[in-house]
Amino acid sequence: MNDRVLAEAIGPASGTQLRIKQAVLVVLGIAALAIAAKIKVPMWPVPITMGTFAVLTVGAAYGARLGLVTILGYMIIGALGFDVFAGSSAEKFGLTYMMGGTGGYLVGYVLAVLALGALARAGWDRSVGKMAVALLIGNVLIYVPGLLWLGQLFGWDQPILAWGLWPFLVGDAVKLALVALLVPGLWKLIGNARG
Repeated sequence: MNDRVLAEAIGPASGTQLRIKQAVLVVLGIAALAIAAKIKVPMWPVPITMGTFAVLTVGAAYGARLGLVTILGYMIIGALGFDVFAGSSAEKFGLTYMMGGTGGYLVGYVLAVLALGALARAGWDRSVGKMAVALLIGNVLIYVPGLLWLGQLFGWDQPILAWGLWPFLVGDAVKLALVALLVPGLWKLIGNARG
């Protein structure tokens, strides 16, 4: 059971039923990502969206491969012009939105899902401590391309960290703590249910 991720520990494990389960998980994951991106929670210094919460949870729960299919499906739907991103709207959507200030963070979402999936497969999703470290790595992988893209887009003479990092750290710490408790907690529930 050590090399399995959460999505593999529940439901069918082979054959057609496994493929159906995976397809359902991808659809549910895309829906969760789209809904979470639109949830705004009031917080200091800026309101937070739950998008990164969903991205990190999908990565940890689905593993790298299923997580990658899910996050790419989400990106494709967004690129086609559907309003699935946190700041997209009727005025700015699709590729236009994706190539704006958020573009680097969207690339970071893909990297974070891959990293979280790999670390979950290595068993880091079973304990709160290791999960917290994995989530920190995932968050760094979101921020690095995001900040690099902002610098490239607007110029390095601009206050890039003040725009794209500092205001979000408090909210991200809360989201990381929630995921660090949620995923290992789900593993305990599964273990208790089988025990």
